Amino acid sequence: MISYCGIDCCKCETFLATRSNSDAERKEIVEKCLVEHHVKLTPEEINCHGCKSNKVKCSFAEDLCAIRKCNIEKSTPHCAACDEYECDQLKRIIESAPLIGEALKSLR
Repeated sequence: MISYCGIDCCKCETFLATRSNSDAERKEIVEKCLVEHHVKLTPEEINCHGCKSNKVKCSFAEDLCAIRKCNIEKSTPHCAACDEYECDQLKRIIESAPLIGEALKSLR
């Protein structure tokens, strides 16, 4: 499944930790999120079946992800399919998460 930000969920650390139900992987992700993105999460919040899934999503994907919210509002499958690609908001996100930019470029 390709997420709204263009990342393949099967390569996403949170998705993989959920699938394997690994508390050790969840703790690593929590530490990484704090250091790299200055986002404080708990291991219990690291549960996600994909941002397009009707199942459990991590709190960031469910409540905070600007990319998810924007794509839902515009009814686009991901940012690469948006008429406004690459908007200012997306540019700012890509600056802090270059992997997203790479994933979206590959979808264009």
